Amino acid sequence: MLIAIDIGNTNITIGLFRDSELVSTWRFSTDTRKTSDEYGLLLEQVMDSNNLNAEKIDSAAICSVVPPLTPTFESLCKRYLDVQPLTVVAGTKTGIKILYDSPRDVGADRIVDAAAALHIYGGPCIVVDLGTATVFDAVNERAEYLGGAIAPGMTVSADSLYRATSQLRRVELNAPEKAIGRNTTHSIQSGLVFGYSELIKGMITRFRKEIGSDAIVIATGGQAEIVKYQVGEFDYIDPDLTLKGLQIVHSLNINEG
Repeated sequence: MLIAIDIGNTNITIGLFRDSELVSTWRFSTDTRKTSDEYGLLLEQVMDSNNLNAEKIDSAAICSVVPPLTPTFESLCKRYLDVQPLTVVAGTKTGIKILYDSPRDVGADRIVDAAAALHIYGGPCIVVDLGTATVFDAVNERAEYLGGAIAPGMTVSADSLYRATSQLRRVELNAPEKAIGRNTTHSIQSGLVFGYSELIKGMITRFRKEIGSDAIVIATGGQAEIVKYQVGEFDYIDPDLTLKGLQIVHSLNINEG
């Protein structure tokens, strides 16, 4: 079995694959202060609670946008699972040609997402990742990563609004009934949920003008479900896109070896 580890700024998502089938997923909060032993014990606990045997894990793949935690999880794989992980870095075979001005500047998660989107859904395609940041990525039918756009995520914007003002409160990220809010909670929800939905729709329109009107749109990330009806442009919502991409990239590199 393959364990896929996606280390993000807010959450660490872990998936377990039997061949190409994703059989289990777990999420931990990202904490750079935790050691490989602490994360190892957490992993053992969730695997035990799901009656899964760590000894059956024979390979691992890591994608990280939190550099301090990359060696932590590499050590975890070696010490707790007795496997040498594949860490996706610049130069790792992904099946995607990067046309960014500086390919090393592209986050590993963005390329892994692009590889998964193209492999599973075809191209040209647009990936919209709604997490800590709202990230748009464009891939053409020739498996070329063209670039993308980055904006603050809804949660980041909501937290910033709360911290920078004296009277505004934290609210749940739900769509209100109307755009014109009649109270502070609904006004903030309108600005965040409806405002971001319009941002996403507008960016998809702009991307399609550049990449092609037939581009498939795949949404992923924790907030995709919140805005799917307001956006109305997602062809697919795949919350496990990065984990699936890690499995695909790992397979490419194993087969190459």
